[in-house]
Amino acid sequence: MNKWLQFKFLIALWAMALSGHVLLAQTGTVRGLVISGEDGEPLPGVVILIEGTSTGTTTDMDGKYSLEVNNDNVLVASFVGFETVRMEVGNRSVIDFEMQPDLISLEEVVVVGYGTVKKSDLSGSVSSVKSSEITAFPAVSAVQTLQGRASGVQIQSNNGGQPGADFSIKIRGGTSINASSDPIRVVDGFVGAEMPPPEDIASIEILKDASATAIYGSRGANGVIMITTKKGSKGVTKIDFNSSYAIQETTNKIDLLSGQEFSDYMQEFGTYNYLGSDTDWQDEIYRQGIISNNQLSISGGSDNVTYYLSGTYFDQQGIIIGSDYKRYSLNANVNAQATDYLKVGMSTYGRRSTDVGVRTQESTGGSGQAGVVGAALRFNPDLGIYNADGSYTVSQVGDQIDNPYAMATEYQRERVTDRFQSNVYADLKITDWLSFKTTLGIGTTNWRDGEFWPTTLIRGAGSNGLAGIDSRKETSLLSENYFTISKEINNHDVTWVNGYSYQSNKSESWKSSTTGFINNSGSYWALDQGSTPSAPTSSLTESELLSYYSRINYSFLNRYIFTATARYDGASNFSANNKWAFFPSAAVAWDVKGESFMESLEVVNQFKLRASYGLVGNQAISAYQSLARLGSTYSATTGANAVRLDELANSELTWETTSQLDIGFDLGLMDGRVNLTGDYYSKITDDLLFQRLLPSYVGVSSQLQNIGKVSNKGVELMLSTRNLVGEFTWSSDLIYSMNRNKVLTLPDSVDLYGSSPGHLRLPNDTQLIIEGQPVGVFYGYVYEGIYQNGDVFTPGSGFEQEAGGEHFADISGPDGTPDGQLTAADRKIIGDPNPDFTWSFNNTFGYKNFDLNIFFQGVHGNDMVSYTLMELETFSGKNNATTKALDRWTPTNPNTDVPKASASRTNRMSTRFIYDATYVRLKNISLGYTLPKSMLEKAHIRSLRIYASAQNLLTFTDYPGLDPEVGYGNSGSGANGNRNIGLDYASYPNVRSYTFGLNLGL
Repeated sequence: MNKWLQFKFLIALWAMALSGHVLLAQTGTVRGLVISGEDGEPLPGVVILIEGTSTGTTTDMDGKYSLEVNNDNVLVASFVGFETVRMEVGNRSVIDFEMQPDLISLEEVVVVGYGTVKKSDLSGSVSSVKSSEITAFPAVSAVQTLQGRASGVQIQSNNGGQPGADFSIKIRGGTSINASSDPIRVVDGFVGAEMPPPEDIASIEILKDASATAIYGSRGANGVIMITTKKGSKGVTKIDFNSSYAIQETTNKIDLLSGQEFSDYMQEFGTYNYLGSDTDWQDEIYRQGIISNNQLSISGGSDNVTYYLSGTYFDQQGIIIGSDYKRYSLNANVNAQATDYLKVGMSTYGRRSTDVGVRTQESTGGSGQAGVVGAALRFNPDLGIYNADGSYTVSQVGDQIDNPYAMATEYQRERVTDRFQSNVYADLKITDWLSFKTTLGIGTTNWRDGEFWPTTLIRGAGSNGLAGIDSRKETSLLSENYFTISKEINNHDVTWVNGYSYQSNKSESWKSSTTGFINNSGSYWALDQGSTPSAPTSSLTESELLSYYSRINYSFLNRYIFTATARYDGASNFSANNKWAFFPSAAVAWDVKGESFMESLEVVNQFKLRASYGLVGNQAISAYQSLARLGSTYSATTGANAVRLDELANSELTWETTSQLDIGFDLGLMDGRVNLTGDYYSKITDDLLFQRLLPSYVGVSSQLQNIGKVSNKGVELMLSTRNLVGEFTWSSDLIYSMNRNKVLTLPDSVDLYGSSPGHLRLPNDTQLIIEGQPVGVFYGYVYEGIYQNGDVFTPGSGFEQEAGGEHFADISGPDGTPDGQLTAADRKIIGDPNPDFTWSFNNTFGYKNFDLNIFFQGVHGNDMVSYTLMELETFSGKNNATTKALDRWTPTNPNTDVPKASASRTNRMSTRFIYDATYVRLKNISLGYTLPKSMLEKAHIRSLRIYASAQNLLTFTDYPGLDPEVGYGNSGSGANGNRNIGLDYASYPNVRSYTFGLNLGL
């Protein structure tokens, strides 16, 4: 057919189409890529259909698809856990989809103890934290990134921004007084394992109520943190590199007297000559801190084997000279479908960390004992770093202490920690409804702590050098074995878990020290060079826990949900007749939205009511506490050794038991754009493991007994909203938590104790545990200002009775009424360190390839006692003072509320040094940009995001100390962590960080 005939033929066809009023749509092929809007990763298995038909396709392993379409078609992309997306074809041949996660997907799987459960079938109280939130900023621990991310969870650093510092975690308040209140951590099923770096974590679930935690029985009273690490997926190998660099600075400094001002101030206490310098000691010890964080991971797999391997290097130079932290870690997960019915896998984690520390938060800052921060605040500002002969200066007033620069550069302390943990499993599918899983985990921690005081420091000079080395090895072995029955029959859905667990723990430690070195070159690696060794010490402890557990989840019509859990635990920690205990729980949930009467309420897409009650335990005490124990002591015979009775036996010692009621709801509105979760809980801990004081004639100061009761009640709310959708997106999370802690009963109704630094010489009764009050309230005098000329002075031994002196309230005499005298009876409860409520507000914005996150966090209504300001503002001439001393009372400056300088004034616990530590903090703000795929394809780059962020950028508070988010004396998992709340002394400052980073995918 020639060209002319072809043309005529086409014209004829066109005429026929027009005459029949038929216009055929253009047919062609459209192709494209489907990615996740959360992380830019390709999504395999996404279903793409032509709307109104069953014609369609699915994306391949690289997230790509191809489909024959007409130009008037509409494509619909759908995938479990993501919002459905519609796209009109038009004249396009390439259509890419970006799918956003469905915030309320009821098919979302939540990790719970010994398995998973669909969110729609969840009857307990569980908070989930996503990977993107855990990696929002560089952090030494994933615990730090959880702060403000989950309701009912309170997290605080034990020592400000110190590199490598631990964090205190409390879930729904502190349940104990002398035993640990820390939650247990479960990493990929390994109870008690260490969290890997944030970049290796896929998600964290926090189990809070008894229904969720009772499966862990005797260890569930303080809540459970479930960590799921990242796994590989079937498909091409993916290489990801995450790198960030942060610079840090202190968030605050305390205003102190200059050299000349200090000299003028000291002349009120006698003859004092200005020493000629004007040194800002805070400037001398602070520097710009740096964090470098780099992680490289490789993941992928085939139909039968998937793998994930990563390595992380974290390097932090602290903001105080002499403080540094380094961590190297490896994390590996391998999972294999060995046969059609058998899965096997292994997860392994190892790390080495080196913590080079400075002395802060000293228990006493007396002669030769001051730490770096304490010395920087107290030391003479009219002295320089060095004397004329090159030696370091020492203080010229008060206790003889080293200057802070000398403490930061001469004192040596290094801790090296090696951690290895591995967990292997085999999962056997016996039938379609029955499976068996067995796991074996082993974890070892070895750490070595070395300390050296050279002769260039006061303490070292007094003993010709002091060195010590301390080592510990801890080993944990865990075996878990459980059957899972999962069966769906008509409208009935049952999952039943039955298992057995065995865990053993072993701890070995040894320590030695010596004094009398010839020179300072040997340090703690040359103990043999010391002339006067002290007696070495060593210890060995072993414990075992044997458990049987069962949990059944039953759902009828996908609306009526019931969960029952039971665990029977036996622990070697307790006495022979009290080693075993039973911990049951039950929960019910009603999916109200599934009822027919809710069909007309289209605005409601989810409405579930929940209730649970159960018992959980706490056995977090040291081994052998029920046994009589001996300790070494001095012998009356020279050269002989001796022992003494240290602890009495207690044949009745057993668990603390916490009963918990939880009532909650989950509400979703407007197609999931508004989601509200609320819970009310009431926890009562009975049979407290309490260290009870004994009469002196017994010969032993105290005994651990099961006596006392504590309650925690509270409300939790979490509101998640998608405020804007489309090209510009905005989502928000608002979290509110309120907890009320109260001591219900105590063995002796009241327990007085004190945790102040020893050199302040405060009495040992400044903190209080008393029936009817929260744990750790402050106890002291009510400060009413200062006396003025003409005032009536209240008499009292040791109290000032002169103009310019401190004035305290006369509250009570021997008969309970004011008696005109100031005595110890005039003390009362003067502060509560427990917050009224905490909250956080997280906002995430997106526009095209830009993302912006703004995260606020707040704590309200908690009191804090500042021993730091007590030391600096007692104005007794023993150290430097704050600039408040410039406004102190003098005969020529009587119109002030600042007391006069007085050498006879003693430190006293009073309302004068208790402050409202409420704060609101801009915790994190970050701006990121993800480069378009079209720019990256030619360079064979899968994804690339660059970002900048700032942490602790703004803080709004009336607290006058360095920072309201500090703790003193609260480290450790026992009594200190529970009782020492709201204390501040010479802590490492919190830091403000500016971070720059990138996330690269190949």
